[in-house]
Amino acid sequence: MKILITTDWYKPVVNGVVTSVINLKTELEKAGHEVRVLTLSPDGRQHFADDTYYLKSFKVKIYPQARATYNFHSRFLPEIMQWCPDIIHSQCEWISFYFAKYISLKLNIPIVHTYHTIYEDYTHYILRSKRLSKSIVLFGSNRAINATDYVITPTNKARRLLLSYGIENPIITIPTGIDLDKYRKRISEVRRQELLSSYGISEDKTVLVSIGRLALEKNIDELLDNMRLLVQSHPEIVLLIVGGGPYADELRAKVIRMKLQSNIIFTGMISPDLVPEYFQLGKLFVCASQSEAQGLTYIEALASGVPLLCKYDQCLENVLVEGYNGFSFDNSREFIDKLLEILKNPEQYALLCKNAEASSDNFSKEAFANHVIKVYEAALNTFPGHRSLPVRLIPMLRKRTQESNLYYN
Repeated sequence: MKILITTDWYKPVVNGVVTSVINLKTELEKAGHEVRVLTLSPDGRQHFADDTYYLKSFKVKIYPQARATYNFHSRFLPEIMQWCPDIIHSQCEWISFYFAKYISLKLNIPIVHTYHTIYEDYTHYILRSKRLSKSIVLFGSNRAINATDYVITPTNKARRLLLSYGIENPIITIPTGIDLDKYRKRISEVRRQELLSSYGISEDKTVLVSIGRLALEKNIDELLDNMRLLVQSHPEIVLLIVGGGPYADELRAKVIRMKLQSNIIFTGMISPDLVPEYFQLGKLFVCASQSEAQGLTYIEALASGVPLLCKYDQCLENVLVEGYNGFSFDNSREFIDKLLEILKNPEQYALLCKNAEASSDNFSKEAFANHVIKVYEAALNTFPGHRSLPVRLIPMLRKRTQESNLYYN
């Protein structure tokens, strides 16, 4: 079949949405399908390359690397119509979705949509008023999702959230897959020590690793606070924070205020090709985020043979198996106690590493694509033709806004 994927984010941007789209496109093509992508140009220039339509765009200040467009009459639209896709798979609810909906209406084809982002945790990027920001993202998300035919969520956490929003379209949970081979390739001890040495970390240090975007909603502050308590009795433990983002300067300043520069080290942005190696620099992968719809870094860490020590979150269901491939924590005391318990028992740690890699088998990109193809087939077989946007959105929005007012007042 011919499949058009629409997304606000695409390479060279590095994030979970982009990783998901790249892996899906690759596997769909391996299965014999013809796939094209419609996205916003990262440099603003409209062009077509590598089966991808890059729309003319401009920067917006809502979020780093976020872009928008005024080019809603792109010359690419007639080309896409002539290509005539069988189905559209939208990955974002905002700019690119309007193109997805327009094309689907013109060609009378179904839209499958993946809900990647829990926007309620990102409202601080929109307006200072949390109530108003929440209402905006709620309205925008629901308006888009209710205008699709099938919805894919990466976890049951995201599915339950959409059900609470009043979404009535079929919702299927399919964990996003990753390239397992990429993360299972082991680096030598010489290479590991070479990388650690480049950051001034000596061989006698115990390294914890955190990889991801440095943003407020990722709750990295809690990891820093945990480290402040931990190093009082265990100064040999080091936290290596890999990545960049809008909250990086604030985090670096906090580490300086705590005088923990020798125990908390920032690498800044690194090449995506090196990320699998950086997972293997740590004895444990640590995370305190509770804003993930799925959290691909959890799975990438497991595939790298690195156990998890993460703050409990619903998205960890069927990913973190307590005591098998890692542990969860709810507070600083649990973080420290569980960490030290793992480190003092080498046999248990070796088993955790073995189980971590084994438990990643369920998250291959091949299995992911196969499940998505079944959703495409279901959408095509049951497609009733397009309907107008449901009027129920407005009263539903009023109800949610009233609930928010009760909560915040």
